Amino acid sequence: MGRPHKAGDDNVWVSRYRFAAGWRATLFMRQEKIFFVYILSSKPWGTLYIGVTSDLQARIYQHKNGLYEGFTKKYGVKTLVYFEQFGDPLSAIHREKRMKKWPRTWKINLIRTGNPNWADLAAGWYPPDMTTADIEAWLARIAAMDEAALQA
Repeated sequence: MGRPHKAGDDNVWVSRYRFAAGWRATLFMRQEKIFFVYILSSKPWGTLYIGVTSDLQARIYQHKNGLYEGFTKKYGVKTLVYFEQFGDPLSAIHREKRMKKWPRTWKINLIRTGNPNWADLAAGWYPPDMTTADIEAWLARIAAMDEAALQA
């Protein structure tokens, strides 16, 4: 478990083993990332999806915008209705696997305990989509900056 530490490497696991006469092997882990298990729904009481990630905001954005082919895109499962936070990946993966084996009723009860109205917990996380006018204004600003750079 673990991997060698490289200078400047800020990733999750750093393992160090000490072997010496009379010493047993010890493993030290440094935690820097947070891991999440989350549940998405297509609508209240609708299709459910359970996943695990280390970047909840990025992963929910991917689901909401259908950036990857798969279950959530196929069935329109885009509403974040529940999530839990973990300090290590193994605990998060273990929880995800156990939750996936739960009866549907248990999953619904878990959601309703913390989110009885099935509100989108990620509402307001992302800026609104740009309108055509916003895009045209943005392109005009870029063109003006390019023009100024050419003249300088």
